[in-house]
Amino acid sequence: MKYGVIGAGAMGYRYGVMLQENAGMTVDFIDTWQPNIDQVRKQGGVSVARDHENRHIVPINIYTPEEYTGHPDVWIIFKKQMQLAAELKRDQAAGLFHDDQYVFSAMNGLGHFEKIAQYFPKENIVCGTAMIATRLDGPANVDFMGAKNTEDMHMARYNNAEPNSQVQAIFDDFTKAGLGPAFAPEWQGMCMSKVVFNAVTNTLCTMFEMQMGQFIEYEGVRAMSEQLFNEAFDACERAGIHLIETRQQEVDSVITVSKAYKYHYPSMYQDFSKGRPTEVDYINGYIAKIGREHDYVCRTHEFVVHEVHMAEMMRKYHHPAPQA
Repeated sequence: MKYGVIGAGAMGYRYGVMLQENAGMTVDFIDTWQPNIDQVRKQGGVSVARDHENRHIVPINIYTPEEYTGHPDVWIIFKKQMQLAAELKRDQAAGLFHDDQYVFSAMNGLGHFEKIAQYFPKENIVCGTAMIATRLDGPANVDFMGAKNTEDMHMARYNNAEPNSQVQAIFDDFTKAGLGPAFAPEWQGMCMSKVVFNAVTNTLCTMFEMQMGQFIEYEGVRAMSEQLFNEAFDACERAGIHLIETRQQEVDSVITVSKAYKYHYPSMYQDFSKGRPTEVDYINGYIAKIGREHDYVCRTHEFVVHEVHMAEMMRKYHHPAPQA
């Protein structure tokens, strides 16, 4: 099949390059960040490393939405939550979307599938989560974190139906690419399992500007994790959302995943450190929203959202120290 990747960032590059290099798929990249497009064209592709080693150029095709005239079978979408609505509107105006296409997304946070469903039939949307750490260190410069064959992801249809032949074909291509897919029975519990994980690791690592390995050095990590997970699970249970992992499995995963990616800064910190808005409203804020909608107040998650936004505000007061 032919794939189109909307959003040539860290995860967009990860999925597209692995499908192209490992599965032999034809992949086109659509992006709106002009320095990224210019750098790809200047160096003849995207510069890819794995855990800071073996950096090399992978030739790719990259276009702005208005330049693109192709017709992929499947779109893969990786945009920041706050950018997605404008991106989809621009892509639609450029004539990129067609009724026969499927779309897959494994973006962080939640709220994106409702936006995607404005442009694609519900039965053509495949929801995903990815426990796959990737860094974008600059335009057309990406680092795949973690050893090969440790990639782990889940997928489920937005209508919660069994996989049809097209969805199975996507699954098979992801398997060949080495992305480690597994089917989940329904999308909402699957996605919330990743959201509540990110609500601990991404958010706390960002507030204290630390790597995941540094995070779990603190002896109180389990207690902090349990407090955030318990609130999230309580909110989800009231909403009738059944996560694919138990509370204890979520707590344990904080330790095991952080050990596996001990030198990794989560994506929220990568945004924060570069002066970009974070996705905390779509992670901890989304959990708090579910709670409020079902007469349950997630006090810790609401407090954490305020803390992250306060840290974002304080960046305007942080200036480089004068040189001696």
